Amino acid sequence: MRVADQTQAVDSTRSAAVSADAVLAVRNLGVQTVSRSDPKPILQSVSFDVYPMETLCIVGESGSGKSVTAFSIMGLLPPDALRQTAGTVLLNGRNLAESAYGDILALRATTMSMVFQEPMTALNPVKRVGEQLDEVIRIHRKLPAAVRKDKIMKMLAEVNLPDPPRVYAAYPHELSGGQRQRIVIAMALILEPKLLIADEPTTALDVTTQKQILYLMKQLQKTHGTSIIFITHDFGVVAEIADRILVMRHGAMVETGSRDQILSLPVDPYTRELVSAVPGIHPPPPKPAKHDLVLSVRDLSKTYRKKTLFSRARAIAALRDVHIDVHRDEVVGVVGESGSGKSTLARCVVGLVGGWTGEVSLAGRPLEPASRDRPYAVKQKIQIVFQDPYRSLNPRRRIVASLTEGLVNYGMPAARARQKVADVLSIIGLDDSALDRYPHQFSGGQRQRLCLARAVVMEPEVLIADEATSALDVTVQGQVLDLLLDIKRRTHIAVLFITHDLRVAAQISDRIVVMQYGRIVEQGVPQEVISRPREAYTRELINSAPGAGWDFKNFRAFGAAAAES
Repeated sequence: MRVADQTQAVDSTRSAAVSADAVLAVRNLGVQTVSRSDPKPILQSVSFDVYPMETLCIVGESGSGKSVTAFSIMGLLPPDALRQTAGTVLLNGRNLAESAYGDILALRATTMSMVFQEPMTALNPVKRVGEQLDEVIRIHRKLPAAVRKDKIMKMLAEVNLPDPPRVYAAYPHELSGGQRQRIVIAMALILEPKLLIADEPTTALDVTTQKQILYLMKQLQKTHGTSIIFITHDFGVVAEIADRILVMRHGAMVETGSRDQILSLPVDPYTRELVSAVPGIHPPPPKPAKHDLVLSVRDLSKTYRKKTLFSRARAIAALRDVHIDVHRDEVVGVVGESGSGKSTLARCVVGLVGGWTGEVSLAGRPLEPASRDRPYAVKQKIQIVFQDPYRSLNPRRRIVASLTEGLVNYGMPAARARQKVADVLSIIGLDDSALDRYPHQFSGGQRQRLCLARAVVMEPEVLIADEATSALDVTVQGQVLDLLLDIKRRTHIAVLFITHDLRVAAQISDRIVVMQYGRIVEQGVPQEVISRPREAYTRELINSAPGAGWDFKNFRAFGAAAAES
């Protein structure tokens, strides 16, 4: 038996009997859909323990059952859709499956608590932050108002929020995404529960904010003695925070073990696929020289004016003197945090945002700021793929209508347009039967492939991908990136690839442009930008990349090979 097999055997033996010191013990948990005619299993025989001060990471792709497991523990399964059919969930020895709903309500926030992926869905937009934190304490503790407020102020300071009195009086929309997530964490921990479940809490955050949140959770775990179940699809994040790992697929357990065991000696092929799919921070060897210049951006500046009812309008500089060149058969990665100007740059180039100054040229021809002022032939040559493929496709129209719309608008007969789209579908790995289906009948990765097909079928000279892979699982993300590179090889298209993930930019880009506060702070080939960054901000982005110390493709920590030799 291999070392990994032995570890897993010990782990499964420990799971068979409930340990006295386990904070949470899940045994043979089963969940299925609510249906008289055809109930479908969602979870099957899921068993694991969580121990005091331990972080268990549950990893898997969308649909693996990670979130359903969390909802089962919290008693949040929608009763009209899902129900627990088997197993036990023991919290401090108490069987939650046999507890009354009122008892489970009493346990939430006091003994177990949960942080969700999108903080705006967890916060009431019409209530101030202080009111919402106060409500949690007021429901579960009989404390005077002054004592409650003092406790809230201490918690806001503990989660490293600047100016707690201002945050206390603010509405959620007045705070940044990272600050809102800190508020949700404060809300979850203010009554010091023994168990915290964090469901993809950093997926939507920039890498620097993500790193801060991960560090914050570790610090709060030490301070409050909390056990954590951390749900994610990114092994880069797992490498930073996990003590043990549980891999799930199709509602069942695949593999479990310590962090180092799973990352270094994964046994199951699916686990190996997930681990090796994580993009590394170290770029591949440099590619051949540049081709003809296709897209040129010079001195591009864009200023928004924010008006309020009781104050003067103030200017907000979204872009400042931006210079970028993109050549044929080249991928230029634009990297930066939210608010750095990446998406504004994309929208200015496409013409979705007007009123900018400077010059944007396509193959030497200066472009008008607004898309409506550009000739059809020019608009056809620049296409964009957005982050959310579901919102990019009309849910009420068949795929054939969405993908042929551009061609038909430019004068191509419908029959010929359908055939051309069918030819492109073969490139992205789908057959022409997809044309007569609706967007909801496809997975997220397939929908993003369809959005790529819609852009490519127009035969553009420039393709802009605005966070086109950030919402996808790492394996699906890898497939879409491979597809994008394959399209580039076939068509020699110029690609402007916008992302907040420096790891992805390092793997796909011929050149990297780093932006901050609307300015370009650094640009060059990936080997120079990653290995020899000139600017402190670039170094901060590199150091914030999750899992930077791991060589995921070779299942080892960086430096391990040298140590072995």
